[in-house]
Amino acid sequence: MPMYRALLTGPDDFDGWREAARRFVMGGVPASQIDWQVEGEDASLLSFDALPPPRKGDAFSVPRSFIDLAESAILHRDRERFALLYALLVRVRDNPAMMEDRADPLLRRVEMLAKAVRRDMHKMRAFVRFREVEDDGTSRFVAWFEPDHHIIRANAGFFVRRFASMRWSILTPDLCIHWDGEVLTEGPGATRSDAPEGDPMEDAWKRYYAAIFNPARLKQRAMLSEMPRKYWRNLPEAALIPELVAGAQAREAAMIATSPKAPARPSGAPPAVASRPSNIAISWSALRDQAMACTRCPLYHDATQTIFGEGPLDAPLVLIGEQPGDQEDLAGRPFVGPAGQLLDRALDEAGIDRARLYVTNAVKHFKHERRGKRRIHQTPETSEIQACRWWLDQELDILRPRIIVALGVTAARALLGKAVTISRTRGAPIALESGAEGWVTIHPSFLLRVPDEARKAQERARFVEELREIGTRVKAIS
Repeated sequence: MPMYRALLTGPDDFDGWREAARRFVMGGVPASQIDWQVEGEDASLLSFDALPPPRKGDAFSVPRSFIDLAESAILHRDRERFALLYALLVRVRDNPAMMEDRADPLLRRVEMLAKAVRRDMHKMRAFVRFREVEDDGTSRFVAWFEPDHHIIRANAGFFVRRFASMRWSILTPDLCIHWDGEVLTEGPGATRSDAPEGDPMEDAWKRYYAAIFNPARLKQRAMLSEMPRKYWRNLPEAALIPELVAGAQAREAAMIATSPKAPARPSGAPPAVASRPSNIAISWSALRDQAMACTRCPLYHDATQTIFGEGPLDAPLVLIGEQPGDQEDLAGRPFVGPAGQLLDRALDEAGIDRARLYVTNAVKHFKHERRGKRRIHQTPETSEIQACRWWLDQELDILRPRIIVALGVTAARALLGKAVTISRTRGAPIALESGAEGWVTIHPSFLLRVPDEARKAQERARFVEELREIGTRVKAIS
């Protein structure tokens, strides 16, 4: 029985696997006759035959769902992953519908590999902690992470987009990736001792974590599932966990004991509405105070102040604008200028009480250029949106709204993590990773810029109708 070798350039070489697998399938080679190898790893001592030429008429295609599954599963450390994927490819070529058969043992095994990889990628995004170091007189941020699978290259794009304005390195035992603000490069693997132990910002991070810790929500089993102990040594806040957990019951009892007692309810009166726990307000205040000193991007140099969000912290609806304008920058509040006044009128027509929703901005400093005494609005760049997205993510995590509305392309990019067009995404709900429902529509400032009065009236009517539909959705799911 002939044996054939497939040599891949790396353990995550999907393109190499895909090309080789296609040649093997078209050559009629069964999975049992292929030895999949990775350059630099232990090589087989077997002798191999030349690959037979493809048979005529054997060109084929497979469902996109197979490609998506294979791109994730191939990053797993299971040594059999290449052979498993090839065996699945052969079957899918003959029966594309099997990708819908969740009871199939082979498909289920590959899906489990992909699921483990996706979970590992999520853990990396959640638990990488950068420490600031001096590098040739400038700042560089360095992090250490130990992945379970071969996810570093696949995850690099996330960190480039998220921290586009920073110079950073992520060190792992397999390989290291480095971003200089323009180019992403790779290097050989490192050791834990190559990464810095801490930096001056960690005290502030610990204070923030302690402030947002909610003893009433503590579920140790769920916490350990989402944040396994293996990641603790890389997280500055993890040093506080044992003490916070130990005191959780005492803190919860103290919160209950010190909370104001509700007055007796008269007979026949409607029940009182419970307020959110006070530590939600403490967490929000701590985050706002930190944001006021933000220097994550250059916009703070010319802005008067950070413009943080405002509104009820238990609001089921959050509106995200693009950035503060001139009047917001001076007043210190979001949506108080001409666009904010237009928004207020539209909300009123749609039957939405602004006092019962939370409003904020994707970028929290006013970006502008001076023309004489005037300050003219400028559109934020991608790096500025990404730098400020950290604050928005923390803000939304504290608020946990049911529905989030992005007003304009900048807000939509911050909410969805990618560039989108308003015309293609508006008018329909979007499922967000947080479990909330997202919507995208125009920013009210767009209406101020429409020169044709007839079109302006048409666009305004559509905007109000969208807000009305969103208001109906809020009532339906609240």
